[in-house]
Amino acid sequence: MNLGITTLKINKMIATHNIESISFEQNLICLKIDGKLIKLPLGTVSKKLEAANEIERNFFNISPSGYGIHWPLIDEDLSIDSLLKGA
Repeated sequence: MNLGITTLKINKMIATHNIESISFEQNLICLKIDGKLIKLPLGTVSKKLEAANEIERNFFNISPSGYGIHWPLIDEDLSIDSLLKGA
């Protein structure tokens, strides 16, 4: 017998990384993640970011969980874990 009671499970998103800053220097993406400064060549990280202009590069969203970064103007997504592996 169903008494109309619904169980609601709330999943709390746990931050995986603290993305403190993202910037660009010439052909590098510069990230401060979990207190560490990482600089990676754009050509090895993303061809889309490498080809993007300054406005496209600087318009991004960081996922609330700290899992990734999304650039909507160029439809690019990067995983923080994969960036850290490349560092």
